[in-house]
Amino acid sequence: MSDIDMVTLQSVDEQKFQVTIKSAKMSETIKNLLEDATAGEPIPLPNITGKILALVVQYCNYHSEHPTVVSEEKKDEKRTDDIIPWDLDFCKVDQATLFELVLASNYLDIAELLNLTCKTIANMIKGKTPKEIKQAFGVKRDFTPEEEEEVRKDNNWLDER
Repeated sequence: MSDIDMVTLQSVDEQKFQVTIKSAKMSETIKNLLEDATAGEPIPLPNITGKILALVVQYCNYHSEHPTVVSEEKKDEKRTDDIIPWDLDFCKVDQATLFELVLASNYLDIAELLNLTCKTIANMIKGKTPKEIKQAFGVKRDFTPEEEEEVRKDNNWLDER
C-alpha cells in the first residue's frame, strides 16, 4: 500500500496513527478534513486522546475490512441485542473509556460506532432501577434539599402516576 492510500491522524497528545483512506473515511469529520488537508501532513484531532484514537482506529480498520451487512427487516435502531461478537468484545472497556468513545464517535461523526457505544450503555442500564443506575454510573445527589423540593413543586404531575 502506498503512502497515497494512507493518512496520518494526530491526537491531542500528539500521538500519530497511520490509517488507510478507506478506514479514515468512515468518519464524516475526517472525510471533510481530508478535502482541506495538505498532502503528507497529519490531520490534527484536538478533541481525542491517543488512547481513544487508537481504539477508534482499531474499530474503523476492522469494520472497513469486515463490513457488517444488516438486512432491512433486522435494521431497527432501537434494538440493543443485535451487536456482533467482535463489537461486544471491543466494548468491554471501563466506563470512562466507553464514555470517551461515545464523545469521540460523535465528534468524528462515525454513526456506526456511536450507535454501538450507545447501545452498550443502554444494555448496561436495561432492567435496573434508577437507584441502581445512579450507583452503577457513580451519580451523586447534585441538588440541595431546597432545590430538590423546588423541582418536585415544579413537576408535581410526576407524583400523580
